[in-house]
Amino acid sequence: MMIQYSRAIAVLLVGCLARSHGFAPSSKSSTKTFMQMGFFDDLFAMNTGALSTSAKPKVQIPEGFVIPEPKPLTLTRSSDLPSVLKSSAALVVRLATSCFVLGWKIDTFFHEDDSDDMPKKYSLKLGPFNIRDSSSVLADAPRPAKPLILYEYDASPFCKRVRETINLLDLTVEYRPCPGARQSKFSQEMFEKTGSQTIPYLVDPNTGMSMFESDDQIQYLLDTYGPNKDSFDMKALWPITFKGFAIYTCTIAALLRDMPASRRQANARPDNEDMIPLELWGYEASPFVKPVREKLCSLALPHTMVSCSRGSINRDRLVERTGRFQVPFLVDPNTGLELFESPEICEYLETVYTVKE
Repeated sequence: MMIQYSRAIAVLLVGCLARSHGFAPSSKSSTKTFMQMGFFDDLFAMNTGALSTSAKPKVQIPEGFVIPEPKPLTLTRSSDLPSVLKSSAALVVRLATSCFVLGWKIDTFFHEDDSDDMPKKYSLKLGPFNIRDSSSVLADAPRPAKPLILYEYDASPFCKRVRETINLLDLTVEYRPCPGARQSKFSQEMFEKTGSQTIPYLVDPNTGMSMFESDDQIQYLLDTYGPNKDSFDMKALWPITFKGFAIYTCTIAALLRDMPASRRQANARPDNEDMIPLELWGYEASPFVKPVREKLCSLALPHTMVSCSRGSINRDRLVERTGRFQVPFLVDPNTGLELFESPEICEYLETVYTVKE
């Protein structure tokens, strides 16, 4: 049965690459589990069944839960260090792809802080410099009225190159996780719509278009929501468009992170897919956003990702909304909670969206 999902859009954050913490429960992997987790199913597009739907869920903020104080540029837990190092290694392997929006440029090294009667804007303070950046090509690019929808899972190299393109174009997209490509109600939803469970699967409610194949999706995004092709050099996209390199390095990045979200977390609530999509402000390459993304995917929680790569206009919107820029930032419309700090966000999700024994 098809399920109607209400969407919530916001606008939020992300630092230069280090603005919050990174945390995720690590999982040991092997070649055997790597094959069993559905990774190769993704490659060869094998069809299997999916989970059944359940009643509309209700969740609440855990009793006694204390919203953490934002602490930018601070690693408060030594246990977070391995996760940050793994994510940083994955970032290097992918040549920092999606850290910057398409056409990224520095506007000034000496941005003057806004007056009290003017909206605050994002800038990066480094010693004597106060750096303000933006995109030279995205200002006039078409913007979708409604968030696009992507059925995906975190470890898939094909999904990753599409997510990176989404960040480059500074788009807001609703992700519907399909751990291992098969292990969620979204997989069944996709099968009922298309007769297939191949991911990624992109749906654009603005144009009525839907499609499989990461190559087609990347081209569609560039043609529909990208800038005029005369305004940028397509060679700048080679880490994504050079498919052999992209798939190989995206796979290495996933292995470095222990193949995240290749399985639906065993104790995830069976009705997680029915939740109102959460909002996550951040970007694909951030070592601090990554653990939260992985947790949302492994729990099969739908979530709207507000892109905040360097040069993104959403950085200003986050500052206007919260008075600061720091990622990850999570907005949970199911409980009304908003919070920074990666470790605490992951712990919150683990507490609220799992079944207690």
